[in-house]
Amino acid sequence: MNFPKDLKYTRGHEWIKVENGEGKVGITDYAQKELGDIVFVDLPDAGSEVEQSSTFGVVESVKAVSDLYSPVSGKVAKVNSHLNDEPELVNNDPYGKGWMIIIEMKDKGELNTLLDVSQYQAYVEEEEKKK
Repeated sequence: MNFPKDLKYTRGHEWIKVENGEGKVGITDYAQKELGDIVFVDLPDAGSEVEQSSTFGVVESVKAVSDLYSPVSGKVAKVNSHLNDEPELVNNDPYGKGWMIIIEMKDKGELNTLLDVSQYQAYVEEEEKKK
Protein backbone atom coordinates (compact mmCIF):
# COMPACT_ATOMS: atom_id res chain seq x y z
CA MET A 1 0.00 0.00 0.00
CA ASN A 2 1.09 3.51 -0.75
CA PHE A 3 1.36 6.08 2.09
CA PRO A 4 2.84 9.37 0.80
CA LYS A 5 4.75 11.18 3.54
CA ASP A 6 3.80 14.72 2.45
CA LEU A 7 0.07 14.27 3.14
CA LYS A 8 -2.20 14.49 6.18
CA TYR A 9 -4.88 11.83 6.67
CA THR A 10 -8.30 11.37 8.26
CA ARG A 11 -9.68 8.33 10.04
CA GLY A 12 -12.23 8.23 7.22
CA HIS A 13 -9.36 7.52 4.80
CA GLU A 14 -9.28 10.89 3.06
CA TRP A 15 -5.99 12.67 2.40
CA ILE A 16 -5.07 16.32 2.01
CA LYS A 17 -2.01 17.88 0.40
CA VAL A 18 -1.48 21.52 1.32
CA GLU A 19 0.06 23.99 -1.11
CA ASN A 20 -0.22 27.79 -1.00
CA GLY A 21 -3.08 27.83 1.52
CA GLU A 22 -5.15 25.36 -0.45
CA GLY A 23 -5.72 21.70 0.25
CA LYS A 24 -6.07 19.11 -2.49
CA VAL A 25 -8.29 16.26 -1.20
CA GLY A 26 -8.89 12.67 -2.23
CA ILE A 27 -9.27 9.19 -0.79
CA THR A 28 -6.32 7.00 0.14
CA ASP A 29 -4.92 4.00 -1.67
CA TYR A 30 -6.21 1.86 1.20
CA ALA A 31 -9.74 3.27 0.80
CA GLN A 32 -9.90 2.70 -2.94
CA LYS A 33 -8.68 -0.90 -2.51
CA GLU A 34 -11.32 -1.53 0.16
CA LEU A 35 -14.05 -0.06 -2.04
CA GLY A 36 -13.11 -1.94 -5.20
CA ASP A 37 -13.86 -0.63 -8.68
CA ILE A 38 -15.23 2.90 -8.39
CA VAL A 39 -18.09 3.58 -10.80
CA PHE A 40 -19.38 7.01 -9.72
CA VAL A 41 -18.19 10.04 -7.74
CA ASP A 42 -20.57 12.79 -6.57
CA LEU A 43 -18.74 15.99 -5.60
CA PRO A 44 -19.86 19.48 -4.55
CA ASP A 45 -19.87 22.46 -6.88
CA ALA A 46 -16.98 24.91 -6.84
CA GLY A 47 -17.86 27.76 -4.48
CA SER A 48 -19.57 25.44 -1.96
CA GLU A 49 -18.57 25.68 1.69
CA VAL A 50 -17.36 22.55 3.49
CA GLU A 51 -16.84 21.95 7.19
CA GLN A 52 -14.18 19.77 8.76
CA SER A 53 -15.44 16.20 9.32
CA SER A 54 -18.70 16.83 7.44
CA THR A 55 -19.76 15.08 4.25
CA PHE A 56 -18.70 16.72 1.00
CA GLY A 57 -19.63 13.99 -1.45
CA VAL A 58 -20.16 10.33 -2.20
CA VAL A 59 -18.12 7.65 -3.91
CA GLU A 60 -19.87 4.59 -5.32
CA SER A 61 -18.13 1.34 -6.12
CA VAL A 62 -19.25 -2.10 -7.21
CA LYS A 63 -19.21 -3.06 -3.49
CA ALA A 64 -20.57 -0.05 -1.62
CA VAL A 65 -21.57 3.60 -1.47
CA SER A 66 -19.44 5.66 0.91
CA ASP A 67 -19.62 9.24 2.12
CA LEU A 68 -16.60 11.49 1.71
CA TYR A 69 -15.62 13.66 4.69
CA SER A 70 -13.75 16.93 4.47
CA PRO A 71 -10.41 17.03 6.29
CA VAL A 72 -10.69 20.82 6.74
CA SER A 73 -13.20 23.66 6.57
CA GLY A 74 -13.29 26.14 3.73
CA LYS A 75 -14.54 26.93 0.26
CA VAL A 76 -14.32 24.46 -2.62
CA ALA A 77 -12.03 26.24 -5.08
CA LYS A 78 -11.90 23.50 -7.71
CA VAL A 79 -13.53 20.15 -8.47
CA ASN A 80 -11.91 17.36 -10.49
CA SER A 81 -14.44 17.20 -13.34
CA HIS A 82 -12.50 14.35 -14.99
CA LEU A 83 -14.03 12.01 -12.39
CA ASN A 84 -17.47 12.50 -13.99
CA ASP A 85 -16.36 10.52 -17.05
CA GLU A 86 -13.46 8.59 -15.52
CA PRO A 87 -14.27 7.62 -11.91
CA GLU A 88 -11.71 4.81 -12.23
CA LEU A 89 -8.97 7.48 -11.90
CA VAL A 90 -9.58 7.20 -8.14
CA ASN A 91 -8.56 3.52 -8.32
CA ASN A 92 -5.73 3.98 -10.79
CA ASP A 93 -4.10 7.09 -9.29
CA PRO A 94 -5.66 8.02 -5.91
CA TYR A 95 -2.91 10.54 -5.02
CA GLY A 96 -2.55 12.02 -8.52
CA LYS A 97 -5.19 12.24 -11.23
CA GLY A 98 -7.80 10.77 -8.84
CA TRP A 99 -7.90 13.83 -6.55
CA MET A 100 -11.41 15.11 -5.83
CA ILE A 101 -11.57 18.73 -4.65
CA ILE A 102 -9.32 21.65 -3.76
CA ILE A 103 -10.33 23.63 -0.67
CA GLU A 104 -9.37 27.21 0.23
CA MET A 105 -8.79 26.54 3.91
CA LYS A 106 -10.39 28.73 6.59
CA ASP A 107 -8.19 27.59 9.46
CA LYS A 108 -4.81 25.93 8.88
CA GLY A 109 -4.85 24.93 12.55
CA GLU A 110 -7.35 22.21 11.64
CA LEU A 111 -4.47 20.37 9.97
CA ASN A 112 -3.09 19.67 13.46
CA THR A 113 -6.10 17.44 14.18
CA LEU A 114 -5.26 15.14 11.24
CA LEU A 115 -2.98 12.11 11.17
CA ASP A 116 0.56 12.18 9.81
CA VAL A 117 1.82 9.28 7.71
CA SER A 118 3.07 7.14 10.61
CA GLN A 119 -0.14 7.67 12.60
CA TYR A 120 -2.24 6.79 9.55
CA GLN A 121 -0.22 3.64 8.82
CA ALA A 122 -0.70 2.51 12.43
CA TYR A 123 -4.44 3.25 12.15
CA VAL A 124 -4.74 1.17 8.97
CA GLU A 125 -2.85 -1.70 10.61
CA GLU A 126 -5.34 -1.62 13.51
CA GLU A 127 -8.27 -1.59 11.05
CA GLU A 128 -6.82 -4.63 9.28
CA LYS A 129 -6.52 -6.54 12.57
CA LYS A 130 -10.24 -6.02 13.26
CA LYS A 131 -11.19 -7.88 10.07
